[in-house]
Amino acid sequence: MMRFDVLASGSGGNCYRISDGQTELLLECGISLRQIREGLDFGLSSIAGCLLSHEHLDHSKACGPVLYTGVDIYASQGTIDALGLSGHRVHAVKVLHPFTIGTWTVLPFDTEHDAAEPLGFVLTSGADKALFATDTAYIRYRIPGLTHVLIECNYDLDVLNRSVREGKVQPVVKRRIVRNHMSLQRVKDFLQANDLSAVRQIWLLHLSNDNSDAERFKHEIQQITGKEVYIA
Repeated sequence: MMRFDVLASGSGGNCYRISDGQTELLLECGISLRQIREGLDFGLSSIAGCLLSHEHLDHSKACGPVLYTGVDIYASQGTIDALGLSGHRVHAVKVLHPFTIGTWTVLPFDTEHDAAEPLGFVLTSGADKALFATDTAYIRYRIPGLTHVLIECNYDLDVLNRSVREGKVQPVVKRRIVRNHMSLQRVKDFLQANDLSAVRQIWLLHLSNDNSDAERFKHEIQQITGKEVYIA
């Protein structure tokens, strides 16, 4: 049975653990190594690898220390180059070319973000199949057979427009948000375009502090899907 744990989520840092009961992986390492250790109850030695979606520090802050502790990192070549990573524990992965880490099969796919070569991942183990997608304006693919959806839900356009009117967000910042992050409506569009019959859990990730409403997001996604919804 798949387990998903949130160590951190949001613009201040992102880091998650996913486990199928046999192989544990980190998804992102955008907090300090000390925080990662604490979040794992100091069990970093059980981590078989770390998947990086892109190079921005709120997703990659601890990549150097994580490598130093003996954890392999998997990322696109663009991300690896942008971070200046090297060594035998650094693995370049390619879009739509699956690879394995322990008992997980991982399929990288391209996302829409202002980074060198950003990725999302579909992780499969036994009967479990999880989508992990963060920091992307939208997802271009339909993905059959999902049991878990771990997806960015960064902002609501009405809330963002109100923040602009009130002077809390500058128009240029709004344009960057819209071009690079997933809105509530785009999450709904993705979910409605996919077969969710096998989905057991939906996790909403990377909510904006200023431009989201966690309880409303949770309620609206539950309404349209009928699934268990959690806020990271």
